[in-house]
This record gives sequence, structure tokens and C-alpha cells, in this order.
Amino acid sequence: MRRPALALVAIFLASLSLSSRAAVEQLEVGKPLPRFGLLKPGTHHYLRFMRTPAAGSEGTKNQPIDIWTREIRFEERGGKRLMRVVQRWDGVWPALSTRTLDSWFEPESFRPLTHERISERDGKRLVEGFVFAPERITGMRELADNAHKDLVVASNEPTYNFETDIEFLQALPLAEDYDARINFYHPGGPSAPQRYRFRVTGSATIAGPAGPVECWVVKTDYNRPGSESTFWFAKGSQLMLRQESSMPDGRVMVKTLID
Repeated sequence: MRRPALALVAIFLASLSLSSRAAVEQLEVGKPLPRFGLLKPGTHHYLRFMRTPAAGSEGTKNQPIDIWTREIRFEERGGKRLMRVVQRWDGVWPALSTRTLDSWFEPESFRPLTHERISERDGKRLVEGFVFAPERITGMRELADNAHKDLVVASNEPTYNFETDIEFLQALPLAEDYDARINFYHPGGPSAPQRYRFRVTGSATIAGPAGPVECWVVKTDYNRPGSESTFWFAKGSQLMLRQESSMPDGRVMVKTLID
């Protein structure tokens, strides 16, 4: 009688283990992120390039797109200590261009407050500004020349800023089988705020700027079945080392850490 009982206990424990692995975290804006402390003031640079399959025995062709700078700051604004993420793209293909992003957040929770984007190309300048509130995203009316000053996007729940997803993912409790649903909105984009699935699919060691780095491998399809993006986050710091995103035409967009 004892052996069947022990077998039943083992099956029960195994089922609990499987169910815990299958549990999905529904992240809620405003709650502290478990590993927010990993976000340190500093600047990192990434090379973005397009990898294109070549005919015959030529292998692949790599076309550089731009250098992507991401800086984390902690500053005072309105008497409060806030986090600020400043980004800049210096483009070389398909044309010389620059784009800067300036985003503010509540610390610990990563709740977005404001987001400004300035793009310059071929002598033309585009200014965009947004304000995040729990129930809507609106255009920043006081920002001069704001192309989205009349924007109003309703959201049935508070949303995170999709243009700072790399830093956001760095602050999550990445681990084997971690699976999260995150409500993101790309400011001014065509899609309404919606939840996206990001899951840790395993581990891998890849080359970093200073040598091999053991990483968590994270995947998402951005709610486009059939497509897939893969991220490699360094275990320990959880800094993103690399991202690869498959294009419908067979090309692959690559972002890789330089320093």
C-alpha cells in the first residue's frame, strides 16, 4: 500500500511543478519590478544591422543601419527623483538620419510619465511628444511643433512604454521558464495598447564585447504569429547583449552590444 501512495504523491508533486512552470505573470503597471536595482546610471551602444541571405556560396550580407545609444539617468523633476532613459540613433542606411528619444518614469515601478521623440532626415524635422496616464495616452500640448498634440489613445488598463522595452525587460525576474504578459504601447504607433508575451526559453553562451557571456534567451512574436524575435540577456546584470528579429522577406534585423 505504501508504494502506490508514494507514487501518487510523486505524481501530485510533479503536477504542481509543471503547473508552476506554466504559470504566466500578468505584469501590472505601478507595482515595483523585482530587479529594478539592476538598472544603473550609464550609457551603452549597440550596432544595428540587417543580415541578408546571399545567393550561392556567398553566405550572408550585413548592411549597417545605425549606432544606437541608450543612457539611463536618475534625476530630480518637479521635486521628485525620477528615472530618465535617453536614446539616440545615428543612421547611415538607407540615408543619414538622427533620432532622439527622451523618456521619464517613476523609479521602481517603471511607470511611464512622458515621452518625446525628435527625428531628423533630409533636412526635415519631426517633433513628437506624449503623456502617459492610467486610462489614456495623450499628446503633449505644451511641446512646440508637436505633431501629436491632439492625440488621445484610450487604454482599458495602464500601459508601459514600448520604446523602452530593453530596460524594462532587464528589470524582470528572468529565470528558467519565466513567462510574462506585458501591456505595451508604442507612442504614436498604429496599434492600441495590448499585452505581449515574453518568455525565457533557455540559456546560451554568446560572445560579448569582453568575451563569452552566459545569457537568458527570451523570445516573443510581438503578437504576429509566424514571426519571432530573440533576445540574449546576460545572467547577473541582465543587460541585453543581442537581439535578432526575423523579417517577412527572410532578412534578419540584428542589434548587438558594442560597449
